[in-house]
Amino acid sequence: MIKRCSVIFCTYNREKYIYNAMKSIAEQKYPVSRYEILLINNNSTDRTEEICKKFSNDYQQVDFRYFIETNQGLSYARNRGVKESNGEIIIFVDDDATVFQHYLESIDNFFTDYPSAMACGGPIEPVYESGKPKWLSYYTNALIGGALYEGKEIKPFSNGKFPGGGNSAFRKEVFEKYGFFNVELGRKGTSLIGAEEKDLYDRITRGKERFFYLPQMGIYHYIPEQKTTMEHFDKLTFSIGQSERIRTRSLSFGVYLKRLMLEWVKWVASFILFTKYLIMLQPSKGTKLLRFRWNVTRGLL
Repeated sequence: MIKRCSVIFCTYNREKYIYNAMKSIAEQKYPVSRYEILLINNNSTDRTEEICKKFSNDYQQVDFRYFIETNQGLSYARNRGVKESNGEIIIFVDDDATVFQHYLESIDNFFTDYPSAMACGGPIEPVYESGKPKWLSYYTNALIGGALYEGKEIKPFSNGKFPGGGNSAFRKEVFEKYGFFNVELGRKGTSLIGAEEKDLYDRITRGKERFFYLPQMGIYHYIPEQKTTMEHFDKLTFSIGQSERIRTRSLSFGVYLKRLMLEWVKWVASFILFTKYLIMLQPSKGTKLLRFRWNVTRGLL
């Protein structure tokens, strides 16, 4: 049966968060007949399946479907979700997030009001479970917590910006016209390789399509203490560089060289910001940016 919206959760060992993530959708004041929830379990070894059974029993009015994707990787799981979906609009929500109150309604209304738009995404508000680290800056907040805020008005993303992958909605025809997520990119198990969203949005951009920032379409993204450790920071930032190396080299060696040239521009900007934070007597924020840049560059090379 065709639905207006398919909400897809792809999960790997997130038993702590996944019930509340789905609950935040199921308790929306939005007609239950207009949406479905798909849970793609990407080989979890925790209590994910048991928790999903509980959710299905607790919210029997919701069209909830559960799948196991045995190919390890977020891109495999997302692609499986798209293929299994019955919705005109495909919505991806992170398994460690909860959505704003009028989330589904705002997405439905947006695609009605903007018939030429192919995708949208909204604010991401990190919730640090152990409190914000002192070294956190505007830039590392986006890195660690996925923070995204572009104001209170609907507007196209521009200047290379695009929605966060864990809070994005697409017309289903996007995947028919531009293909699925690149399975060479995206997280696999404990690997932090990413860039699958950037790769897809680059294809959409080359197709001269538009995608928008939708302020009502927000999520709270929960960040455990483990993700604020130095070990995680180094692994994540190194993986960003690796992801960009894989993504750009898959396009052409010339694109990869251009990305290397851009990295030197980013180094200049990082030193300027480092100096700014030193002047502001916030050296830990500045040194973290240089460490970020160093790890990305190593990954690229």
